[in-house]
Amino acid sequence: MAALSAWFWNERFWLPHNVTWADLADPAPGVEYPKAGHLLTALPLALGIFFVRIFFERFIASSCARSLHVHPGVGRRAQPNAVLEKVFTSITQNPDSRHLSGLSKQLDWEVRKVQRWFRHRRNQDKPSTHTKFCESMWRFTFYLCVFTYGLHFLWQCPWMWDTRHCWYGYPYQVMTPGLYHYYVTELAFYWSLMFSQFIDIKRKDFLIMFIHHLATVCLISFSYVNNMARVGSLVMCVHDASDFLLEAAKLANYAKYQRLCDSLFILFSVIFFITRLVIYPIWVLNSTMFESWAIVGPYPSWWVFNVLLLVLQLLHIIWAYLIARIAIKAIMRGKVCNDVRSDIESSSEEEADTPSDSLKASPHPNKGENGTNGHCAASKAWVQNHNSW
Repeated sequence: MAALSAWFWNERFWLPHNVTWADLADPAPGVEYPKAGHLLTALPLALGIFFVRIFFERFIASSCARSLHVHPGVGRRAQPNAVLEKVFTSITQNPDSRHLSGLSKQLDWEVRKVQRWFRHRRNQDKPSTHTKFCESMWRFTFYLCVFTYGLHFLWQCPWMWDTRHCWYGYPYQVMTPGLYHYYVTELAFYWSLMFSQFIDIKRKDFLIMFIHHLATVCLISFSYVNNMARVGSLVMCVHDASDFLLEAAKLANYAKYQRLCDSLFILFSVIFFITRLVIYPIWVLNSTMFESWAIVGPYPSWWVFNVLLLVLQLLHIIWAYLIARIAIKAIMRGKVCNDVRSDIESSSEEEADTPSDSLKASPHPNKGENGTNGHCAASKAWVQNHNSW
């Protein structure tokens, strides 16, 4: 284990030339440098955030949802059927044509009736709009609070106005209490997301988002250990700037405030493009790649850090393209584009079961299931939870 630890914490990888861990281990009185052990504080804090979230969603967010008439509605439930229930729980939740044909003959049902049963049974386990509202309200509250704190903290920091201060004196830069609290709180939140993802609304990209949260935790931890926390704080603030607006748009969507949802999503899109495609590359990447090269010089972990930030910029471009494409398509068509991450399944077959069912399924011909237009669909479709570091 000692050999493995020595290999992992190799000074030639983590630190600039002619700097050792011993140089950072014994700072002057009243001075604190980042240490890997500091990050352990994030684990109990993540557990605390998790319990705060449960309390918040159960009491505060739930009360707000009810006041906005977002009630825990009960959707259409599948009629009890022991044979189909056994297939659903033991064999498959999405039977193919062979299974459907066999079950149709066994129960003397039409194939479409069997299909509808499975569709209703799958949707039966899906969360209600009330549940999604509470989850989004928690994220909105946290993102807004952490962005407000981060902006207030950075406003007083010299590296906010001159990014070269991220590298002056590096790596002998003091870890101030404000910067430490900002970092640990962000890290704890993403740890809590990893824990809670297993009980949250299950989506099609569960594995992708789990990897995303894990990568975010690793990137925050990486930048803290080699004391790139100053530029790291800028990265976090840039990303936090748009996240709370997306959650606000989703809240308006769930509460059926269409115009507010549209306005918030347009505002989110504008802020997203400005922060991720303009400020991030010009302000942050320019500092990490060029200013740091001139002041500190490259070394192995410097290369790794910059490669990760460049990959992040590539993701920004992809997400921005997808947001713009769906938003433009929604505006051109004047109706909702399908949400590829939708929690509730639907189909034309189900909507056409009866005239009354069709009316219930689509009260407005140019609106989606929540009575909102394409802006909200776009917000739900591509950027939910893409609050990458």
